Amino acid sequence: MRPNLSPDIALAERFLADLAARTHDGVGITREAYGPGERIAHALFRSHAASLGLALSTDHVGNLYATLAGTDRSLPAIIIGSHLDSVPRGGNYDGAAGVAAGLAVLAGFVRAGFAPARDLTVMAIRAEEAGAWFPTSYPGSRGALGLLRAEELDIRRRDSGRSLAEHMAEEGFDPEAVRGGRAHLARDRVAAFVELHIEQGPVLEAEGIPVGIVTGIPGSRRLRSARVFGRYDHSGATPRRYRADAAIAAAELAYRLDLAWERMEQEGKELVCTFCVLATAPEAGFTKIAGEARFELDVRSVELAHCDALFAELHALVAEIETRRKVRFELGAETGSRPALMDPAIRAGLARAAERLGIPHRMMPSGGGHDAAAFASAGIPAGMLFVRNQNGSHNPDEAMRMEDFAQACAVLQAWLAEAAA
Repeated sequence: MRPNLSPDIALAERFLADLAARTHDGVGITREAYGPGERIAHALFRSHAASLGLALSTDHVGNLYATLAGTDRSLPAIIIGSHLDSVPRGGNYDGAAGVAAGLAVLAGFVRAGFAPARDLTVMAIRAEEAGAWFPTSYPGSRGALGLLRAEELDIRRRDSGRSLAEHMAEEGFDPEAVRGGRAHLARDRVAAFVELHIEQGPVLEAEGIPVGIVTGIPGSRRLRSARVFGRYDHSGATPRRYRADAAIAAAELAYRLDLAWERMEQEGKELVCTFCVLATAPEAGFTKIAGEARFELDVRSVELAHCDALFAELHALVAEIETRRKVRFELGAETGSRPALMDPAIRAGLARAAERLGIPHRMMPSGGGHDAAAFASAGIPAGMLFVRNQNGSHNPDEAMRMEDFAQACAVLQAWLAEAAA
């Protein structure tokens, strides 16, 4: 690595400050997928990238690319980047830190006169936070890869009620190209995709480590509309033995599934289990025994077999609780996703770079989904770096220390200088 090679952290700070100032909603940060906030963010990225003399282009679904040309343009490119949209009233760093890191790294190359052998591209991806806006995953990255299905264009944005196709077209992009199966990024033209992202959880902060190297992005099994049916009765007049209490049945299921998760963790199995919603039906009242309850369940692991094992526990518990408590469960339709393992060679290369620089780091799975999963699923070698953050993510208090960000950028740049040679 050249001794004068370092990322331009000051540029990244200016970019992140501009984003915060322009997309603050009075409480947190809002950058709607295929909406005004994301449009502002992409315009800011374009302006900062243009100031570096990078070549700019946009694909048919609106992803923006800033490229430092390589000396041999016949070689497949390396893409780094992340997303610029946010959840409503979220934080400024989720996604945007990865785009800022790409700018910082390429600016450092330009400043040092570093000429890579292959194209190096920063990709500002659309709509990674689609779950907050549209009920689908990674429409920006999957659209670029030709993996976004035509029927997904008809899904409706949660706030506007208008379709993904309508929002794409309104922003000046081409949903008909999606219907035609167009891929902007071909497998044989992308050597690797690497994404820097804040961790979003407490592990790195708790362990005093600034940088994580991601081993994989979890798969999931999810129940979004599960219900428990009991019987409404008078809360004062019905003895316990005559009750069919849906609320207690749902609570028992949650508690006992949590115990099963604890046992699996003690066996060394990494997974998470979350009852995202656990509630009685609107008809419940203060003097009623709950005749109906509902829940939403999200189980994730890099090893899908761990999700399967916990769901086996779930079904066994449901059968037992139904019999004993005289209730009936309807679990509803199940959704899920496959895990995406990060490329071993990229993981090893990032670890070597961190070791050469003396930067503390650890291997760790991701808890959330990221665009890197779409690239891995397309057969493109993918990797991720985490930066420790404070106060969690998807909230206005989200934080990231710039010295940690600078260390992660240094690791990314050192790996990239070697991989692009």
